[in-house]
Amino acid sequence: MTILFGLVAALGLLPWLAGLLRLRPGPAAIDARHLAVSTTLCALAFSLTFFIQELGLVLPKALVPGLAPILYHNDHDWTGDAPVAELLQGGGAAATLVSGLAFLWLAGRIAPQRPAWRLFAFWMAFQGLFQSLSQCAVGSLIAGNDVGRALAWLGAGPVAKAALLLLAVAAMTVAGRALARRYPLGGGDRPTARHLLGVLMLAVILIIPFRIPREPVEVVLIPLVVHIVGLGWLTLGLAALRRAPAAPVAAPALAAPVAALLALLGAFQLILRPGVAF
Repeated sequence: MTILFGLVAALGLLPWLAGLLRLRPGPAAIDARHLAVSTTLCALAFSLTFFIQELGLVLPKALVPGLAPILYHNDHDWTGDAPVAELLQGGGAAATLVSGLAFLWLAGRIAPQRPAWRLFAFWMAFQGLFQSLSQCAVGSLIAGNDVGRALAWLGAGPVAKAALLLLAVAAMTVAGRALARRYPLGGGDRPTARHLLGVLMLAVILIIPFRIPREPVEVVLIPLVVHIVGLGWLTLGLAALRRAPAAPVAAPALAAPVAALLALLGAFQLILRPGVAF
């Protein structure tokens, strides 16, 4: 746990502080409706991306003779035995990376007249990229996570793991800048960074019902790690761009994001929680 906390401090808090210091001051006003809509869409994107991750873990195993995977709302499991199952633990990070890149492309192509879809695509890109890259960074140092297990199967040594960590950090830098260019609200100022901080921390609360019942560390720590790391590089990306403040944008309606979040929660708890066998 000490290694994880140190990694979060180095890859999340330090970039956030560096970016915050470089951002220019601005008005302190917070638009409550923007905050509510963005928080809801962020929580929705986290849970959808986590589902994509679990599909990336389950579907490859379903193709392996002798393995019978089961998909749950907050995890997966399998019966049977095949050595390649450990390698396939890296499939979740690969799936979320592909999802993040796809939505990053999409976020730059949705018209401003569709603000809710632009914001949703932005948060799907954020979650896909940083759920994947944070897993790679953690897996380079902690053998027990999914990427770490895949690396162990591959026989990766200290040099390969160090290279993966450096590659993950470089990719986070690029991801933060790319996301900053596509963020549809605010500009390169400190109020924007504070708004993002509020969104990402409040979204953790909304994510909790999607992940229970499970150990408290698993319920809260995973979204918190992803959000702190992602926030750091996104803030640094905003500071690097030094983008002018964006023109005021009307906040999207809150009803549709809330309805989508509740519908997904129902699917998680009523359909996936008992387990779906493949």
